[in-house]
Amino acid sequence: MFGENFKRKYALSDKGVTNTKKGMIWTVVVNLIVMGGVGILYLLMMQFMDTLVDGSPLPNALLFIVLIIVFLILSFITHLEQYRVTYGLVYGEVKHVRITLAERLRKLPLGYFGKRDLADLTETIMGDVNRLEHVWSHVLGYLYGSYVSTAIIAVGLFIKDWRLAIACLWGVPVAFGLLFGSRKISNRLAEVSKKAAVTVSDGIQETLENMREIRATNQQERFLAGLNVKIDKHEAALRRGELVAGLFVNAASVIMRLGVATTILVGAELILSGIIDFMLLFMFLLVISRIYAPFDQSLALIAEVFMSEVSANRIVEIYDTPTAEGDDVFEPKDYDIAFKDVGFAYDNEQVLKGVSFTAKEGEVTALVGPSGSGKSTCARLAARLWDIDEGVIEVGGVDISTVDPEVLLSAYSMVFQDVVLFDDSVMENIRLGKHGATDEEVLRAAAAANCDEFVNKLPDGYSTLIGENGARLSGGERQRISIARALLKDAPIVLLDEATASLDVENETKVQAALSRLLAGKTVLVIAHRMRTVEAANKIIVLEDGEVVEEGDPAALREKPNSIFKRMTELQAEGSGWSV
Repeated sequence: MFGENFKRKYALSDKGVTNTKKGMIWTVVVNLIVMGGVGILYLLMMQFMDTLVDGSPLPNALLFIVLIIVFLILSFITHLEQYRVTYGLVYGEVKHVRITLAERLRKLPLGYFGKRDLADLTETIMGDVNRLEHVWSHVLGYLYGSYVSTAIIAVGLFIKDWRLAIACLWGVPVAFGLLFGSRKISNRLAEVSKKAAVTVSDGIQETLENMREIRATNQQERFLAGLNVKIDKHEAALRRGELVAGLFVNAASVIMRLGVATTILVGAELILSGIIDFMLLFMFLLVISRIYAPFDQSLALIAEVFMSEVSANRIVEIYDTPTAEGDDVFEPKDYDIAFKDVGFAYDNEQVLKGVSFTAKEGEVTALVGPSGSGKSTCARLAARLWDIDEGVIEVGGVDISTVDPEVLLSAYSMVFQDVVLFDDSVMENIRLGKHGATDEEVLRAAAAANCDEFVNKLPDGYSTLIGENGARLSGGERQRISIARALLKDAPIVLLDEATASLDVENETKVQAALSRLLAGKTVLVIAHRMRTVEAANKIIVLEDGEVVEEGDPAALREKPNSIFKRMTELQAEGSGWSV
């Protein structure tokens, strides 16, 4: 019952499966003890009937008082333990699942996130886990426990009288058969609803991220109208799913409750035939009043169980995605980066084909070429942010695919054109470059990156909160914080993705001065879009259509006949003289 399929079906951990078993066991105990209370009532009625019929003494009041007290104590203890197991332990499972998902996502290759919508991932971590949380705590233990306790009680009822037992219990398998038969419909509607929810999240995120452009182009009404349509579709999908689920659940509940009517009809016929007495029918009617109760909550929520399978599948899909693994030790003989016949495809579109070059330690190697030629892809592959499809990438003779990405990245500093900052102080944003760095180390790195100039003008200096993604800073100021991070990390390999491309002349000069301190003696791989920024590079690698078409120092490439690098340099020189 609780094998690997059960674990995957509900996206449970091993501990979660154990807790579900405990919940089931305590639900069985609670249901049997409650049925014991029905037994006490039956014995009391038997005593009263004997007194009325043949004048037997009244029942021993003290005995029944003791039995009732024992029943109440046992009922309180078992209900309390059932609550602790099905709720207290389950909330620990929710925490474990979210942490496990976060750890799993942390170890997945960057290519996975390029294929998945971030709003979809957020919906999985928050929405899907929330849905499953309710199923883990409110349904699984109760449902499976009710199966077992009902089976135990059913055996007793069949021993007493098989005809009344059938009349009493026939509705249970029919009701659940109806619900399980509707599973495909419920799952299909759940998938539609989930897609609609993700579409709404996407729409809200897109609107917020592009609010400046939307307002600048007077498109508020159009975007809000589109967002309203998405919300209406989500609402309609939810209503449709809940309506269909409600129809099946109510139909199942009515069918199950028909067992009361059939028990009375069959019992009356058996009494009139002299086969049973009234007290046996009375006992069955008492049992019926309780035997359906454990299913009431589970029956109402079983449609949610079916819909939760969609959420569980989305979580299991993350668990099943291979992570980027490797050794915890990285000991290269030097920090040369060597690409050897590297091939890489993104979504079946070949991006790199047989790329080979070496970026030597202590030198600046620049990757240039038209847009879409594979420059940024090379830089990301060099840091194993993605895994290659063909060939080998080595650092100091070590195949980076054999090294754990987190261990490998300890040797890399990255400064990209698009800087990511957090809504925190300047100090803490720089400290991200080196975990546990002292304030003195942070301030030294900041000074080397020319951050003092603008930070000293902020209201609280390095303690100033800079807003979401550095909203209170200019582009050049954000870039210098990024360089300060890299200086603080002081890694032997530096990856630059045109860090000065979007800056004005004054800021570009300041950033380049900071970069010169960062790059000294390092292995530097530069992605260049402006040819004048790579004039001092030791080596130029020209990429076109995912292949290396030229390689050499800038002067040699400019002298080469029909050189692509020369043509790009001349075109940019012509463009620099253009004016309105």
